[in-house]
Amino acid sequence: NVVGVDVAKATFDVAFGLAKPGKFQTRAKLANRQEGFEALVAWLDQHAPEAAVCMEATGIYHEALALFLVQQGKTVYVANPAQVKYFGKSQLSRTKTDRTDAKLIAQFATSQQAGAKPMTPWAPPTPAQRTLRVLVERLDDLKGMERMEANRLDVANDAVRGSLEDSLKALRKQIKALEQRIDQHIDKDQGLHHDAALMASIPGIAKTTSASLLAALGDLRRFDAPGKLVAFAGLNPALRESGTLKGKIRISKTGAPNLRAKLYMPAVTAKNHNPVIRAFCERLLARGKLPTVTVCAAMRKLLHLVWGVIHTNTPFDAHYARHHHATPPCLPADGTVA
Repeated sequence: NVVGVDVAKATFDVAFGLAKPGKFQTRAKLANRQEGFEALVAWLDQHAPEAAVCMEATGIYHEALALFLVQQGKTVYVANPAQVKYFGKSQLSRTKTDRTDAKLIAQFATSQQAGAKPMTPWAPPTPAQRTLRVLVERLDDLKGMERMEANRLDVANDAVRGSLEDSLKALRKQIKALEQRIDQHIDKDQGLHHDAALMASIPGIAKTTSASLLAALGDLRRFDAPGKLVAFAGLNPALRESGTLKGKIRISKTGAPNLRAKLYMPAVTAKNHNPVIRAFCERLLARGKLPTVTVCAAMRKLLHLVWGVIHTNTPFDAHYARHHHATPPCLPADGTVA
């Protein structure tokens, strides 16, 4: 069995399945900080010393606990919340509390580990990777504020126009400084610098995109197949047949939404300037696929190319990529993905 942990901002709940079906040993409302972590390890040593621990990826709230448990020698799994949600629906779960969520996570993880494709233990990001992530997240925040202030300025009354212009000027100064800091952080870390250079060799991926990918994905070598990277981003095809939707295929959207958003413009650029992706999209268009479908396909193809340069430790080569990955393995032969 696997211990399930439902993590919130301030607390977390724990559940461990007992030998009798449907029965659990639980612990509620442990503090999501050092003393709570230590209490959990003591509880685990008493009730489930050999068990692994599974929790959902909850932004940043789960990471400190996961890191502490790994340092204590525990095996930790971090599950996609969408997968746990769908598992709960399959179990006809109707009650939703922190304690029942912990039980559901325990059931999900136990079933996964007993299945054909068990989960891979979570590997903590390096300190440099964690720093990069918080810098990129802060940059995203500032750019979001810049967009809001720019939208306000478009329709602003003259009485507040000066204030908005000052705010935008300050935000853009901070954005520029933070972008420089991110570049410096990547340059001074050998691993980040090496991987960023490999990614930037792919036409369509600029420095900002490579930084965002490194921040969102951590060590890309943990994905042992390109399809797993695509699935992490929620760009893998999912067949839906319901009512009039017969045989329609859409992307699953069960992965990281921010990552998909950041791949959109690079994919549009790659359609025009990356010879491999341009040829791939032209084939889809020739088959009658919509332009929006080809952008999605280009996003997926970009991730395949990213996976390729990282795992071969070789900069992008259009000739190699064209002859070895003409069609992403996860894309249906006719490209029917929207």
